[in-house]
Order: sequence, then structure tokens, then C-alpha cells
Amino acid sequence: MTLNPKDICVVANPGSGKQKRAAIEAAMAAFGPEVTLRHWRKGEDLEAFVAKAVADGFSTIVAAGGDGTVMGVAHALMGSKANLAVLPLGTFNYFARGLGLPQEPEAAAKAILAGHPQQISVGTVNGQLFLNNASIGIYPTILQAREDIYARMGRSRLLAHWSVLRTLLRFQRPARMQMVADGRAMSLRTPLIFIARSAYQLERFGLEGAQAISDDKLVAFVARGGSRWHLMKLAMRLALRRVQAGRDVDLITAHEIDISTAKRRPKVAFDGERRRMLAPLSFRIEDKALSIIVPDAADKVVV
Repeated sequence: MTLNPKDICVVANPGSGKQKRAAIEAAMAAFGPEVTLRHWRKGEDLEAFVAKAVADGFSTIVAAGGDGTVMGVAHALMGSKANLAVLPLGTFNYFARGLGLPQEPEAAAKAILAGHPQQISVGTVNGQLFLNNASIGIYPTILQAREDIYARMGRSRLLAHWSVLRTLLRFQRPARMQMVADGRAMSLRTPLIFIARSAYQLERFGLEGAQAISDDKLVAFVARGGSRWHLMKLAMRLALRRVQAGRDVDLITAHEIDISTAKRRPKVAFDGERRRMLAPLSFRIEDKALSIIVPDAADKVVV
């Protein structure tokens, strides 16, 4: 199935640097003159911006950016009849890589045009959609450190890894939390709970749980140990793809997870973004809530 270019709207933030603007221009040249490009500015209401595009008659909205932008557009489209397509322009692009999309802008645009819609289930935390993961504990602090470094020194994977190390060196103590997973209650003392929805991301780091995600479940990793040294070992084993359930983390799969914390509004990270949310945190699977454009087999790449 080939999409009608007149029904496609690309949503992009051109104020993110010359390299990204050049990538958007290259993609638009591949899309052709009938595809519409609309610019949104940081600070604008992205959900309202996307809703306006859908109201204007566009049936496929292309999120041009990284995982955070993709998540924002997906959240706006959740439950609607419009399709989400992804033009990967971020640092990691986990969702786009999981779809098998090419990472080059021209090739990605051509794959979108030749692609077809598919309904998928998504994860939510307190109603906020996430496509890759959501977490509480030390990871939101890592994201804050990463953004602070990016603001001073620019974006790169090396700086992202440095932000992890810097945060771990400053770690103080684990937090007490209460979890209820599909009705089973447990008390936890952990520095991190990481809830995954991306089978690609799990496979990328050598983690278990991909089949559970295919079965439309949430996969929760609860970090064991409470010291700075435990976290350093966990980070090293994660980098080496040697994290083991039962030794480094406890693995819990469920359709519904509720987490209570000592803080009334803990920091929550989701797909690279972060926000304070009211506890208890409610993690759910929304069945077939999003229509996405996936590339045909001939256009898929292994990345």
C-alpha cells in the first residue's frame, strides 16, 4: 500500500541546529512537493499542534525528530484514526530502529511513502503514552544531567554516557517503593524501576522480556542493591550486555502495574522526557490504541 502524499503532514522543529534542518530538507525532497511541512516551536503545545493538523484533514502525521518528539506526536494521536509515521532525527531513535526504518532521511521518507498502517498497543503512565520505556528512581536524574551537558556542549552519544557516569558517582541512597503487579503486592527498596515497551531496546542491551512485550505486557526491571558500587556494576554489565535477571535485577511482567513512593509527586522519565507525576503511578497497556506506518519488507533495515 502506498500512502497518498497529499494526506501527509510532517511535523518538525527546525530550530534544533543546521544538521537537523538539512536532514529535514533532504527528507522533504524525497517526499516530494505534495507532502506538507509544518514547523512547531519548542514551548508550543505539541498536542494541540498535531490535533490541528488532523482537523485540517491530514491522515498521516510524520514526527520528525528523536524519541521524545515521536512520543509527543504519538500521544496526541492515541485513539484517533490518523497514522503516526517517524522520520528519525534523534540521537538514539529506538522506536524507529525497532520498526526497521532506515536512519538516513531520504531513505526513511521513501520507506514511509511505501509503507502501510498497523495498529499497535502502547504503554501509559497516569495516562501519558510511552513507546520505549518509563522509569522512576535514578534514571530521571540521569536525563536531567544529560540535558544539562547537551545544553553546554552539544548532543552526542559520548556525552550521554558521561552523564550516566556523573550521576552514578553522585548517587546517595535507594528509595522505598510499593508495587502492585496484576494484583500481586510487593515492598521494594531500589534505586531504579525501569518499565519497558520496546523489544528492540531490550534486545539491543541483551535483556530478557522481548516475548512478554510481543504478548502486550509491561516488562519491569527492578534494580538490585542499594550502593553506588552496585549501580556502577549494573551500568557496566548493561554496556557489556551481561545483565542477569535474579542477580542484577528482578524482572516482573504484568498487564497492570501500580507504584507508590514516599514522594507525593515523584519524577518520572518516559521516552527521554521527564515530568513530576502524582503517585501512585499507574502503568497500563492501551490495546491497539495507535496506528503507525511500518515499512514494507523490502525497505526494512537491521540497525
